[in-house]
Amino acid sequence: MAPSLINNKTSNAKYNKQLKKFNRVRKTISEYQKFIKNNFEYVGNNFAYEARTIHYNKKKQEKGIYGTASKQDLKELKEEGIDAQMIPWVEDKKN
Repeated sequence: MAPSLINNKTSNAKYNKQLKKFNRVRKTISEYQKFIKNNFEYVGNNFAYEARTIHYNKKKQEKGIYGTASKQDLKELKEEGIDAQMIPWVEDKKN
């Protein structure tokens, strides 16, 4: 029985196609992040607290907010009728 060989041209083409798709997705996420950073206020790990404060009219907010929340926090916010979305966030590793 002959050994199975990998066709390098096919493998490289498939890899390059996947890499291009990955780069397009990463670019789109980066554009969303730039928009969010420019138009929303960063509240860090206090996202759930700040969202509740705004929702229950205890704090006036000119801009929307973004920050970090656990899946459990997001579930609880949803149960309270507070709209919050999870989006992918990619740290820019380029220096």
